[in-house]
Amino acid sequence: MSHSELTGHWDGPWYRVDGDGFTALYLPDPDEDLTLVDNVDVVVELADGTRWSGTLFTLAEVERLMAKDAETGEHLEGRYFWCVDSLIVRDPGVGDMTRVLAGLIDFGELPRVLRRVDTEDLDDAPDAAR
Repeated sequence: MSHSELTGHWDGPWYRVDGDGFTALYLPDPDEDLTLVDNVDVVVELADGTRWSGTLFTLAEVERLMAKDAETGEHLEGRYFWCVDSLIVRDPGVGDMTRVLAGLIDFGELPRVLRRVDTEDLDDAPDAAR
């Protein structure tokens, strides 16, 4: 399956995308349009059984969050954005985000970007992520 043909399905609260040598499990809001997702937690399981976790944001979502923080005074009035194990992507949507993850995997960069997690960290994830 080429990275452009990635499709997924719901697995409980997770949206699961099976790729070549990996599974990406996204946790979007249940009524969110998957083509417009711009801030989402993900767990990636590689073929070797390792699991990686992070949050994906679009550039536009980071800008929106920083503007909100400027109004509320958080994060030094929106002067910075910080999130553990975050990855900033250009385009929204689970499909585009999955293609970014697949590219990171192809180039061996995923372990540098996301955090490795153990089975006990994923109590609510489907079996593919345990």
